Amino acid sequence: MKKLSILLMITLGITSCKHQAKKEVSEITPITEAEMENAVIYEVNIRQYSEAGTFEAFTKDIPQLKELGVKIIWVMPIFPISETKRKATGGDFAYLIEDEKERAKMLGSYYAVSDFKKVNPEFGTLEDFRKMLNTAHDHGMYVILDWVPNHTGWDHAWLKSNPEYYTQNEKGEVIDPINPDTGESWGWADVADLNYDNNEMRQQMIQDMLYWVEEEGIDGFRCDVASAVPLDFWQEAIPKLRSKKKLFMLAEAEEPKLLKGNDLFDMAYAWERHHIFNEMAKKANAVELWDEIINKDRKRFESDDILMNFVTNHDENSWNGTVRERMGEAAELLTALSFVAPGMPLIYSGQEYDLNHRLLFFEKDQIPHTKNIMWPLLEKLGQLKQSNPALHGGKNPAMYKKIDVKNEAVLAFERSKDGHKVVFLGNFSSTQTQVKNPSTNASDYSSGVKESNEVLTLNPWGFKILVLH
Repeated sequence: MKKLSILLMITLGITSCKHQAKKEVSEITPITEAEMENAVIYEVNIRQYSEAGTFEAFTKDIPQLKELGVKIIWVMPIFPISETKRKATGGDFAYLIEDEKERAKMLGSYYAVSDFKKVNPEFGTLEDFRKMLNTAHDHGMYVILDWVPNHTGWDHAWLKSNPEYYTQNEKGEVIDPINPDTGESWGWADVADLNYDNNEMRQQMIQDMLYWVEEEGIDGFRCDVASAVPLDFWQEAIPKLRSKKKLFMLAEAEEPKLLKGNDLFDMAYAWERHHIFNEMAKKANAVELWDEIINKDRKRFESDDILMNFVTNHDENSWNGTVRERMGEAAELLTALSFVAPGMPLIYSGQEYDLNHRLLFFEKDQIPHTKNIMWPLLEKLGQLKQSNPALHGGKNPAMYKKIDVKNEAVLAFERSKDGHKVVFLGNFSSTQTQVKNPSTNASDYSSGVKESNEVLTLNPWGFKILVLH
């Protein structure tokens, strides 16, 4: 009887601890469609955000993100990284580096996950993560985790316990992911490809995602290479996740089928727009290029599909160049366009601080923290995005209408909703130009000063955002 009493007390203690742990997570009303309309999403690279590279260091800066209009924080993968086949700067494996000190610097790719239910000790503890989540919730912001469903690192326990969870070659060897278009490896040799023909693996993947929703209270997921995972997995997984809580789901893909209906992703990448942004900074036919992609998106996506507009992200910065490298003098102009165009704008760690170097991907690096050009620009754009329904970009977006200003170098359009109107004018050339003012009853978005002149002057690579009264 005494043993039974002790066992009961232990059981009650464990249950109580679990209950207390869940209660420590600050509650926030699940994200609504209305909140998606004016949201700004922020991608945080925990490793490179601060000198410490920890959850705790980033948490201190969460309150000031509200100044930029940030409503959703996307955290790059927080999970432990595999030691086996860990990548090093230059693309080789870390174990090939003979110098022990140099080898220790190679921290590997965030996307080579060794355990989906733990946090990377490099970033801190689970309790530190919870404090970060609580702080975001306390400031009215949502946190979504970067999920890696297509593959795992080579240290993941499944490789030993359930090798059938992985894609194997004719010799029965687990392989890294294959490009379906070429039949060749993508070159992601630090990860093992998951086999979605295996239903048991699918169910375990869903259970691991549910852990973060039910036990830790996160608000959604950004799903890595979402289009490489079978559509029917998402059709099963997302409704199961949402049966526990309303979640925000972002697909790293640009496929309309991933956004179909109410039980799939809320938002996809505007990849083609991003590539067009890069071209617009260099080509004389920038306005034509923009008109083409906007018309293309109208045809292939439904009116309630959300696209994420971005001038940079972790991949673009590290592998293709900084905003200044790719966009030069058009950097501010294209940043403004990413906010006023239909969709949701992204800010990537360091963008707000004029980051102008390619962050190392597999080892420690750091973004700057000096406010210069971009912070005040993003602050003003974020305030306008939050406050004016004419920039709604969610499932009930504001209207978009092209304006012909009889100037091939000037992109002009109007956004409108519920009696609110905003006009964008951008000079995609290196020479000053003038255009007729579309409305003499409008104010500059930044200063509030009325633009009553009938002719407006646009500086080289300059822009104006007019709020119509």
